[in-house]
Parts: sequence; structure tokens; C-alpha cells
Amino acid sequence: MYVRRNFDFKGITEFTGFHILWLTAYGALAAFLYHSLELSFLAIPSLAVSLVGTAVAFYVGFKNNSSYDRLWEARKIWGAIVNDSRSFAIGCKNLIENTDKENKEILRKLVYRHIGWLYTLRAQLLKPAPWEHIQGNLLLRLVAQRRIRERGTGLYSMEANDRTLAKFLDETEFEEIHKVKNMATHLIDWQSKTLAELHKKGNLNDFQHINLQDILYRFYDHQGKNERIKNYPFPRQYASMSFFFVGIFILILPFGVMPVVEKTMEISIWWSVLFSVLVSWVFLMMELVGDYSENPFEGMVNDIPMLSICRTIEIDLREMLGETDIPPKIEPKNDVLM
Repeated sequence: MYVRRNFDFKGITEFTGFHILWLTAYGALAAFLYHSLELSFLAIPSLAVSLVGTAVAFYVGFKNNSSYDRLWEARKIWGAIVNDSRSFAIGCKNLIENTDKENKEILRKLVYRHIGWLYTLRAQLLKPAPWEHIQGNLLLRLVAQRRIRERGTGLYSMEANDRTLAKFLDETEFEEIHKVKNMATHLIDWQSKTLAELHKKGNLNDFQHINLQDILYRFYDHQGKNERIKNYPFPRQYASMSFFFVGIFILILPFGVMPVVEKTMEISIWWSVLFSVLVSWVFLMMELVGDYSENPFEGMVNDIPMLSICRTIEIDLREMLGETDIPPKIEPKNDVLM
């Protein structure tokens, strides 16, 4: 998550510099063909270009709205995880009779196992999907790797590695959990079994057991919603056609701008390169903003700050246990909070 009020010039240049170069090169080539080689048959009526541009703008706007919906839904889900995590911890703390050493250890195990679930869920959501940038062609993959390293999860590799699952599970559970495919699912299942044992022993009455069990069901619900966003891509027919439509518009734009500049403006035809680059850049950036927002668990700058959220919950829950050796909260790096 980018945390500055506005992108600075350096950030915009890093994101768009390459595109400005090839847009300028293409605009100059179009001007050379039309003006220097006098290939006037390449001219396209400005009305046709305007109609295509209007249609593309509507289509890209739809894509961006849909991409933002996915991003915002993911953030709301993690906000709900924060609230329910606090409810679960305080519920366990106040409902479980923790006067003896055994019950205090059970309370600690429940809270620590839940923290382990948080980091496990985050790790599962960050696994690359086939439609994400990191799995694209060679150029796209190299760019994605660089952005993850310099403006994404790569900035926080030490913090992420330091919070290993082994710190929150005992040795037996740590070995058992790696035998299953969906570790986050089984961690909640273990939580349910522990609550059932407490209820059987009389540490929880029926109402208390049902209340805490209901919170576990909500964790399953939150996990499933996250997995739906992660495992079901933004429909590729919309994403792909938006890319092609913007490409078509950029392709024909210079040949619609140059005749207008030539007839109505007493300036060099080469100024049309500037106009076409500017308009093309705006449309291309709208396309890229939507493209990089549709996957909120990709490990890049537009991601939901899951590591920061997990650490916040960890701090809250461990303080509820009365612990003092608390890790610091996650701070932004290079104006990015992950």
C-alpha cells in the first residue's frame, strides 16, 4: 500500500518512463511517415478517433471500477479479521477459567495458534497465480520481480521471515501442519477441537462454547472470501480486451491528430507527436492502474498491507496475554506499507 499523499515525480517516472519512450518513438515514426514521406492516405478522420477514444474510455473506466471493488473488498475482509481476532482473544481470555497453570497455557496456545493462522493465511495468499504479473512473459516477469523487490514484499523479507510459524506452534503441531495442503484451514480446525475439549471439561458452558465457535466460523468465512479473490481472477475477457482496445486507440491516434494539427494550427506538424503522446499516456496509465489493482495479493505496491495488519493483531493479542516482549509495528519503507 502506497502511503504518501501523492506519487512523486521519481515514482511516476519509474512506473511510466519506458512507456513514454516507446510512445514518443511511435509518435515520431507516425509523423515521419505522414509528413516527411507524404503518405497522406494514412490520415484517419478525427471523428472516428474520437468515437473510438470515447468507447475505450468507458470500457477502461468499467475495468478500473471493477478492479477497485476487488481491492476494497479485500481490505474490508482484513478489517473484519482484525475485529474478530480481538473478539476471539478477549473472549478466550475472559471466558476460559485461567486461574491454574494448565488453563493459562491453553489460553496462550489458542492465541498463539491464531497468530500463526494469520501469517499462514498471508503466506498462502501471496503464492503466485497463473494470471498475475510474476507469471507473465519474460519481460513482464522481470519487471514484476523488480517491483516486488524494490516496491513490494521484498522490502520486508526480514520481517516476514522473522515471524515463522514455528514461533507460534509447538514442535508436534508444527510438524503435523506441514503434512496438509491448506494449513490455514487445519489451524482453525485445531482451534475448534481445543474449544470442544474445554467445553467437555466444563471450562466453557454451552453459550460460551457456541459464541467462540461462531467466531471460528467467521474466520473460515474471511479465509474463503480471500481465497475467492485470490483464486478467481478478474475475468480475463474484460482484462484482455481492455488492453487490446487501448492498444488500438494508441495505434490510430497519431494519424487522427496530425491532419487536425496540419489544418487548424499554425505550428510544426511535429507538435502532433507531443499531443498524441500525452493522450496516449493518459489512456495507457488508466489501463495500467486497473491492471495492477485487480490482484490485491500479488506482493506489489498496490497490495493490501497484510504484514502490517498481522503484526498489529499480533501486538494486540500478545499484550492481552500480559506479554512485554512485543515486536515493533511494521513501518513503511520507500513510502510502501506491506
